[in-house]
Amino acid sequence: MSSLSVYHVSSPDLPNKVLTHFDDIAATLAEQGIRFDRWPATTRVAPGTSQQEVISAYQEQVDRLMTEGGHASVDVISLDEDHPQKAELRASFLDEHRHSEDEVRFFVAGRGLFNLHIDDYVYAVLCERNDLISVPAGTAHWFDMGERPNLVAIRMFNNPQGWNASLTGDAIASQFPRLDD
Repeated sequence: MSSLSVYHVSSPDLPNKVLTHFDDIAATLAEQGIRFDRWPATTRVAPGTSQQEVISAYQEQVDRLMTEGGHASVDVISLDEDHPQKAELRASFLDEHRHSEDEVRFFVAGRGLFNLHIDDYVYAVLCERNDLISVPAGTAHWFDMGERPNLVAIRMFNNPQGWNASLTGDAIASQFPRLDD
């Protein structure tokens, strides 16, 4: 089940609120300029499925999102706990960073924890199959796929080169719960 835990930066061990109802999650994130939506992931794909197979299976949704958001690139993160580079891939997303363009993720299998650092709060969004999250350019965030990843997410960016992050240098991400905590 998708959820949203909202923390004040001074209390990373105790959320101010935890939401599990979709409408509450979407409304709370919308107040911060974050789109959270539910799209049906109608085709079953397993972690480890190739990027091309996933994009082909969801071409209609990809085309719609690319047009809606003016996105220039699409890729897929698809891995399970047997992936030989799972630790390195996880580590590449765990530090707080920003993008100079919007980032969209559509989860078509599994789950991941998307953390957004906005002002004095961290919004920890547990995204699962059917969840779509759109993070505006410049929003500080980090992502955790867990020690035993199990996810397939389609990612879209306005930048033709795709995922291009700028680290903030803030160690805040290490203070908050991870996916497996």
